[in-house]
Order: sequence, then C-alpha cells, then structure tokens
Amino acid sequence: MQNFKEFLRSYRPAPAYATPVAYFSMEFAIHQPLKIYSGGLGFLAGSHLRSAYQLRQNLVGIGILWKYGYYDQIRKSDQGMDVLFQEKLYGFLQPTDIRFTIQINRSPVHVTAFYLPPEVFGTVPLFLLSTDLPENDYLAQSTTHRLYDPNLEARIAASVLLGIGGGRLLELLGYQPEVYHLNESHALPLAYYLYERFKSTDEVRKHLVFTNHTPEEAGNQKTDIHLLNRMGFFGNIPLPEVRQISHTYSDVLDHTLVALRLAGTSNGVSKMHTEVMHRMWQNYDNLSPIVSITNAQDHLYWADEKLYDALERNDDTALVLRKKQQKAALFEEVADQTGETYDPDILTIVWARRFAGYKRAELLLHDTERFLRLLANRERPVQIIWAGKPYPSDYSGISIFNRMAYIAKKHANCAVLVGHELRLSKVLKRGADVWLNTPRITREASGTSGMTAAMNAALNCSMPDGWVPEFAKPGVNCFLLPPNDPDLPEHEQDEIDVQNLYDLLEKTVIPMYYDAPDQWLRMVKQSMTDVATAFDSKRMAKEYYELLYSRQPVMA
Repeated sequence: MQNFKEFLRSYRPAPAYATPVAYFSMEFAIHQPLKIYSGGLGFLAGSHLRSAYQLRQNLVGIGILWKYGYYDQIRKSDQGMDVLFQEKLYGFLQPTDIRFTIQINRSPVHVTAFYLPPEVFGTVPLFLLSTDLPENDYLAQSTTHRLYDPNLEARIAASVLLGIGGGRLLELLGYQPEVYHLNESHALPLAYYLYERFKSTDEVRKHLVFTNHTPEEAGNQKTDIHLLNRMGFFGNIPLPEVRQISHTYSDVLDHTLVALRLAGTSNGVSKMHTEVMHRMWQNYDNLSPIVSITNAQDHLYWADEKLYDALERNDDTALVLRKKQQKAALFEEVADQTGETYDPDILTIVWARRFAGYKRAELLLHDTERFLRLLANRERPVQIIWAGKPYPSDYSGISIFNRMAYIAKKHANCAVLVGHELRLSKVLKRGADVWLNTPRITREASGTSGMTAAMNAALNCSMPDGWVPEFAKPGVNCFLLPPNDPDLPEHEQDEIDVQNLYDLLEKTVIPMYYDAPDQWLRMVKQSMTDVATAFDSKRMAKEYYELLYSRQPVMA
C-alpha cells in the first residue's frame, strides 16, 4: 500500500520510541466523525494513538471498520430511549488494494482494509479491517456490521477477524512489529496466530503484551472452548495443543486468563485496579508479570485552550467568564434536546458515562426525599444533567435511562441527554461545574471522564475508585466520598453511599459554590494544574514504551 509505505519511509520515530509496535483494539474514539467506538475503551485508544503521534512513536493501530458503528442513541415519542443502526459513510478513509481471506466458522471470509492517514486527525497510522465485500455472503459481511453484536458467534467472528486478520494484514503491509499489544482480550486469536508462526509460547511472550481494563465479570469473557474451536478462534492449532499452551483443561476458556498467560507482560489501568488484578488472579499459575500504567487522556484534544490560557496568566476573571461561556454552550444543547433553559450562574452537576449497573447513574434517586429537596432548593439551586449510552441490548440499563428521562420531564432543572459521543462528551465536560462519579468501590478499573472534566474547570465529586486516588486531594482539587466496604451487599453499599453523597453535596459542595466562590476557584485551578501533566496520555504512552514494550520478561 503506497501511502503507508511512503509514510513509513518519511516518518522517523524518536530514538526512545524506535521499537515497532502494533496496537490491537476493538474500538477507537479518534474524532466525532469516525463512529467506531462505544465508550471508555475507545476513548482511551483514541487518545493513545494521538499521543503516540505527538511523541513520534513507532506504533500502528489495528481495528475494525464497523459499518453501522456502535449505534445511534435516539428517543422514542415519549422521550424514552431508542436504538438506531444507520450505515456510516467516511470519505476521509482511504480504501486499500489489500485483499486476503481468513477462516471463520470453517468458511473462507474475504477481508480488506481501510487506512486512516496520520494527517487527517493527528494519529499514528490506523488500519481498519472490513468484511463488507460483495465476495462474501451476508453472514460473512455482517462480521463488521455492529460493534459488540449481542450474538455470541458474531462477537467471536469479530475477534477472529481482529486477531488473525490483523496479524495477516501486518504481514501483507511488510510492517514487522517487535511488540503486539492487545488492548483488552478481544483480539486474543492473535496470540494463537503468533504461536503458529513461532511454534513456541516463549517466543509469543517475547512479542505479546496485554492490557486489562475491567474487573467486571461481563468484561472478562468466558466461552465454550469447542465453539471457539469451530469458529476458527485458534487458527489451525489442534484443540489438544490449544489446551496445553493455554493451560485450559476444562471446556470453558477464560479469555482474560489466557491473555495473562500468553503475554510477556500485562498491565492494569490504575494502581488500584492493578492491586485488584493481583488479588483476582493470585491463585492461578503461569501468569505474566502485571504492572500498573494508569489510563490518561489527550490534553491537546480535550482541554479548552482559553481556560488554560487564563490559568497560565492567572487571570481569574477571564477563567470564570470562559467557564460561563462553556456552560452556556452546554445549555444550548439541553434546550435543543429537552426544551429547558438553564442558567450559567447556577451550580450544574453532570453525570455522563456508559449506563452500566456498577456505575450507578441513578444513585441520587435512591433517596427520593433528599433528591426532591435538592431540586426544590431555591436559595441554592442546582441543575442536574445525565447522559450515557447503555449497550443496545442492555434492557436493564435502558430501563434506568427511561426512568430517569421520565423523572426529568417533571423537573425543569433535570435533563437526560442522548448522543453521548465525543462531541457531546466535550460539551458536557466544558459546561459542568461538578463531575459526578459514583461507581461501586473497586469496580471502576480506571475511568477517565473525570480527567477530561478536570481539564475543563469541572471539579470531580467521586468515589475513591480507579484513577481518582492517584489524583485526589480532598478539599484541594476535588470532593471525595468516603470509601465503602466492597464486601457488603450491593443494596447496603448503595444506601451508605447515597447518604454520604447527599451529605457531601448539601454540607460542602453546594455551600462552597455559592458562599465561598474564591475557594471554589482555587480548587478549580488546582484541579486543572494537577490533571494537566500526570493524566495527559503522553505520560501514559511513554510508560507503555518503558514498562511494556521495552522489556519483555519470558516465563520458564
């Protein structure tokens, strides 16, 4: 492929980042027009590719071009949530002349690739695989239709495409990585592809690294090994040999466990998550070393330049004015979607991320009396905004969304927004005064939305989970809820946490905003300062080269 080869010839990686790396991810959130992501994993991968380019790292991204994206979040006639799958068109992607076949479910599947040149959105090269070709039957074409298809066999087929198809693509491109990075276990078939090439698990470990992003059961897939074998997950490796190299002797293959065994080094995405990983996997043998590399986001992409200009000039008036302008921009979106007009002088609380049960979008609603009292306070008013996309077949998450949308219709100072993608995410973070983060303790591996909120003069009000303990200075740069006992029943955790949350809001957060604006501003400025470097993804991208790519311990 001429353009890619020309880029490789002209692109001179910085000496510290000369090691060639291939970065495999099921989703990438590069920019709003390229809708091939669902949430946090994609946001992280997008920032990684942008920072890798800024640092001139020798890294290439491998993903999938999803014809219908994840889904478009729209409303039903009663303001409840609906799901739309609409074909996406991308004139900025370059089709390639690359064609090859792989085996999925014992049938040949034709594959092509599209190329995102670095100059389009400021990333390292990204190749996106597609089976949407006339040579394929409809079933094979549908492999690249929907990100995280609810059908198990469709998801397995996507993994085979990403792992084995991605490995084959790199060979055809003539790009020879020294390191293959699995950003989550979705591309695990790559490990077996490499084993077929090297004929040695020790050699696989020299070249393979793995990042785990969640301790959640639903995010750590387990699948019937015979189904995987039939689908071509293991390439041409006989099943007895698969069992031997994976140390899997039952009929269920644990994808995360196998990735931890076949990688030379693995990492958690915060210090707290890495500790949780060590506890989760301490009783298993043949694991790679697990190091900690805390997630981060691209400051250049997310932070408002005018806010930081005012911060650097110590111009408090300009900073406050800019924040009010950004709140007004958010409120235009609120008015457009809900018909409610909000006031930039009123404290605005935002909760926005994927609607997953453990993230507890509805925690404020667990105490109806205090919730209604909060909304009815005219002396110290608040405005509350929620946004987020549940999985399109997560009917529990959709039910929570619909309940909240129904409640919001009754209150002029509550809003639930649809379309939580990169564009709206920026608008929400720039317009929020308080960024609310309420996961059940130890369940949020990292979470990065609070980082980008802090980059836009919003104060985090959070459980001490994921990345937050590495950042938080309570009362100095954020508001922190007390930790809970994760071994308590969930309903007891929720009851304790909601009371602590209301106490914090009513006694500290809201009074400070209205009665001590100078103190509030000092906290905002400290938050912006503290997040700017330590949680910029350039720091993260550097650590990947230092801790994962540059040293590959091999287990005996």
